[in-house]
Amino acid sequence: MIYLVVCLTALVAAGLTFFSGFGLGTLLLPALALFFPVQIAVSATAVVHLLNNLFKLLLVGRHARLKVVLAFGLPATLSALVGAWLLLRLADLPALYDYDLWGRAAHVTPIKLVVAGLILVFAVLDLLPGERAVGFDRKWIPLGGVLSGLLGGLSGHQGALRSAFLIKAGLGKEGFVGTGTACSVLVDLARITVYGTSFLGDDLREIWQGPGWTVLAGATVSAFVGSFVGARLIRKVALTTLQRTVGAMLMLAALALGAGVI
Repeated sequence: MIYLVVCLTALVAAGLTFFSGFGLGTLLLPALALFFPVQIAVSATAVVHLLNNLFKLLLVGRHARLKVVLAFGLPATLSALVGAWLLLRLADLPALYDYDLWGRAAHVTPIKLVVAGLILVFAVLDLLPGERAVGFDRKWIPLGGVLSGLLGGLSGHQGALRSAFLIKAGLGKEGFVGTGTACSVLVDLARITVYGTSFLGDDLREIWQGPGWTVLAGATVSAFVGSFVGARLIRKVALTTLQRTVGAMLMLAALALGAGVI
C-alpha cells in the first residue's frame, strides 16, 4: 500500500506542477506523513523534490530568465535557510496533546499543526475562483522570493507564492516554468543543507535501514515520469476537476495531520 500511495502521488503531482498551483511537495508530503513522522516526511520530500527539480531543469531550464532567477531566487535561498532553521526548532518541541482515537494513539505536536495549517491554507487558496489570476507587480519579486523561500524552508510550500510573484514578470509559459524550476532548485539546496545539520542524517539512516529507501527511489522515479509527461503537456489546459479533487483530499489530510491522527 505504501508504494502505491507514495509513487502514484509523486507521479501525478510531478505532472501537475507544470500547469497547476499544486506542487510536488504539497502533495507528496501528506502522502509520506501517512507512513513516517512529520520531520522525516519533510526531509524525504525535500530529497525527492530536489532530484525531480534537477530533472525538470534539464527539460525546461533553457527557458529560465537569469535576471528573474537572481532577483527572486537569491532572496528565496537566504530566507529558505531561516525557514529550515525554524523547522528544526519546531521538531524539537514536545507534543501539545495526546489522546486515543479508536484504540490508536494520536499526538498533536507544534510541527504537525504548522505543516497542517500550511497545507490547508494553500489547498483552499488553490480552489478559490480566480485565485490563479492573482499576481503582484514585478517590483515585488524580491519580496516574493523572501516569502516563498521562507515557507519553502519551513514546509516545502514554495510553489504557490512563487507563482503569484512571477506570473506578471512577462516570462511566457515556458519561461515561467523554467524560471520557477531554477528558483525552486536553489531553495531545495538551501533547505537540505540546513536539514543536514540536524535531523536529515538520522532520518535518512532510519529510512535506509527499513523499506523506506525503496519507497523514496520509487517516488523519485515516478516523479521523473510525471515530469517528463507534464513537460510534453505544458501547453494543455489545467485539469480543473482533478485539481478540485486533489484540493479536497489535501484539506482532509491537513485536518487529520493537525489532529495528530497521522
